[in-house]
Amino acid sequence: MKNDCLQMAKVKHRKPGTDWRHANIGRLLNNAVRRFEARVLELMSEQGHAGMRIAHVNLTRNLDVAGTRLTELARRASMSKQAMGELVDQCAALGLVARVNDPNDGRARPVVFTTAGLAWLEAFHAAVDITEAEMRAELGQKRLDVITSGLAAYGAKFDTLDT
Repeated sequence: MKNDCLQMAKVKHRKPGTDWRHANIGRLLNNAVRRFEARVLELMSEQGHAGMRIAHVNLTRNLDVAGTRLTELARRASMSKQAMGELVDQCAALGLVARVNDPNDGRARPVVFTTAGLAWLEAFHAAVDITEAEMRAELGQKRLDVITSGLAAYGAKFDTLDT
């Protein structure tokens, strides 16, 4: 009840014709992603991975376990090669990833998880599982199932991560 009153008070202070900016699906999805990712990072910090930022997660969420070329990482993350290169350098400095020689193409240097990076990935997996469980407890299993299946169907064409 108290939260409903706060939401109503916020709505009353909006200028006419701007409600769509707060209620459109893109904004709602972005708010949910920001909350989800903030919680995951909080849990990661509690597990000893305090140096990670959401930008680093953007690299690692797009990196195949077998390795991925920088140009492909940049494409998947909708970033420039230069910006992705900076993220790779930052994560390499943290010991999570490395650039290796591609045995099939001498010019290519795919980015791969290091042993520490794979351990980080497992910790990230655990943090995601906890965050999803918290979300399920808050929203209910039925509602979360509907959200998950709807988002999976809507975004299926954009899932570029190799299995």
